[in-house]
Amino acid sequence: MIQKYTLPNGVRVVAESIPHVRSVAFGLWIGTGSRFEMPHNNGISHFLEHMMFKGTKTRTARQLAETFDEVGGHVNAFTSKEITCYYAKVLDEHLEHAMDVLADMFFESTFQTEEIQKERKVIEEEIRMVEDTPDDIIHDWLSEAAYSRHPLGYPVLGTLENLQTFDRETVLDYRDRHYRPEELVIAVAGNLPTNWLAQVEARFSHFTGKGERCAGDSPVYTGETIVRAKGTEQTHICLGFPGIALTDERIYSLILLNNILGGNMSSRLFQEIREERGLAYSVYSYHSAYQDSGLFTIYAGTGHDQAEDVTTLILDTIDKIRQDGVTENELQKGKEQLKGSLMMSLESTNNRMSRLGKNELLLGRHMSLDEVVSAVGRVHKEDLLSTAQTIFSQPIALSLLSPTGKVPAAYRRNALVV
Repeated sequence: MIQKYTLPNGVRVVAESIPHVRSVAFGLWIGTGSRFEMPHNNGISHFLEHMMFKGTKTRTARQLAETFDEVGGHVNAFTSKEITCYYAKVLDEHLEHAMDVLADMFFESTFQTEEIQKERKVIEEEIRMVEDTPDDIIHDWLSEAAYSRHPLGYPVLGTLENLQTFDRETVLDYRDRHYRPEELVIAVAGNLPTNWLAQVEARFSHFTGKGERCAGDSPVYTGETIVRAKGTEQTHICLGFPGIALTDERIYSLILLNNILGGNMSSRLFQEIREERGLAYSVYSYHSAYQDSGLFTIYAGTGHDQAEDVTTLILDTIDKIRQDGVTENELQKGKEQLKGSLMMSLESTNNRMSRLGKNELLLGRHMSLDEVVSAVGRVHKEDLLSTAQTIFSQPIALSLLSPTGKVPAAYRRNALVV
């Protein structure tokens, strides 16, 4: 059963006790990411996340790394468009230790100038690594093409130019404005001791905020084209369509539609383009849902002389599913796949903790597995057809990388607009 508490300072705490396991996952979820940045400081959320591991008043960066190894656990963090998360997974007997270390990082990180300079070099290499990975950077370009100048189109890692401007004052100012009690969710899942909540309160009830964050405007989908020429062995193509928000009642229809179109190995795109024709090794689709928007993405990496055929097949497959919908067999198979992935994911305390943190931070509510399965079960073929006709009748955003930068003739921004 999910338990939820709100500390006097506004920090939300959500927990799920799982007595039959021996591990506990503990996470600090902050409602900030690249979406809340400006052009001049894009990348600072990610930079701040890195700096939390670079030393506190009582622990060096090395000691922070070693302290979890010593108890057989692990600690990590990530930054996304709308979330920053710091989390640890340990044996249940070491939960208090995990809380101590994460609280130390969260409140007592020193952000020394020397460490900032060193970490700047590390993130420089991380950015260069992504830029040298075509099937990675192409997705950042698609977000930019889809959202133009809105922050949802910014890369999470930021830019090399911005990175040079981040100093201690800049980092602390951003932290103080965005790391506030009302934006913090503490999520914990696993074999919890009876006094776990008191331990949380002892470490986080004193947290106070100093600033006020501007949420910014809702994004407007622009569906533009970004094409870059670079010496690569493949042509990398991303097609994008406006998706839907996390709170949209059609979310399960779109999840099922994605599974059928390109979300797994039995999907239409995978079977048609890879298995039947051998035109690509990697071809897939996915949907990114945000608080007030979404982006549906289709990716394929193929030989330069096959890019035209692959683009044509993608658009034909989309058009067919938009015109005719899906079969009853595809729908039922998709429901079973979704139910299976949900149930198997809940076997991990880390996944359960992540589900708690994301749901509380982005939705403010929690659905049981039975409620989710019931909601999926209520989806009909007609729902998928309606969703497909809505999503795939919009202008197509495109990002493409190849040696020539030539756009396939089959692609037209308004090819599917009705």
